[in-house]
Amino acid sequence: MSVIAARVLGLALLLCALGFAGQIPPAPAQPDTRVPPVADVPPPVAEVPPPTGAVPPPAGAVPSGPAGTVLTPDGWELTVAARDEYQVAVAPLTTALSSREYLVAATFTGSVKGSGTSGLAGGTLEVGYQIGCGISLNVVKLNGSVGITPSVTPTGLGNTRIPVTAQIEVFPQPGEVITVQLTQKEFEGTDPRVTVKDVHVKIDGCIGQSFLRSYAILTSSTDTADDIVAYYGIAKAV
Repeated sequence: MSVIAARVLGLALLLCALGFAGQIPPAPAQPDTRVPPVADVPPPVAEVPPPTGAVPPPAGAVPSGPAGTVLTPDGWELTVAARDEYQVAVAPLTTALSSREYLVAATFTGSVKGSGTSGLAGGTLEVGYQIGCGISLNVVKLNGSVGITPSVTPTGLGNTRIPVTAQIEVFPQPGEVITVQLTQKEFEGTDPRVTVKDVHVKIDGCIGQSFLRSYAILTSSTDTADDIVAYYGIAKAV
């Protein structure tokens, strides 16, 4: 065999080998068995209960109305207010359907501030409650009559009956407001206070819905004048 023929044969064998190798599928890649690094996980946070908020008010608590204020012509500033109010409807001792009775509590305060031109001479702080009645039973009328009914028999006068008839008439009247004064405190300083605790107020002759509200009247006296300012609580249907 010549040198040229040997080289041609070698080249042909090389080409065949390369073609055969290209037809063999490559071996599958081995899976990566390495464990990935674990990220830093923060520890679990303990659950914090939500805030409970303010302490619930006592049963029967009612909001107080805005304070009453006035600036007098001679320079004194008067203020009257209330706080810690509650009002509870209770069963009346009379057990009558037309009676209303309430258990109340509150603290009423007054103040006299400023630098007035006239000298202070004390004053009064009146506190109480107003009851509004939708329908009042102020007039009750009793109508009655008496009669004589004799009976006559063949032998003479028989039994005599005296029938009595009666009728009660009730005249509902338009609603009215009843003012129940609890006390009137006289004072000589500038900061009077009245505290009411578990006091019963009641009204009779009332049907339908009723309303209740507190009030306070501050009177400040000077050498030459009286100045008055009032506070009224928020009306509550009871």
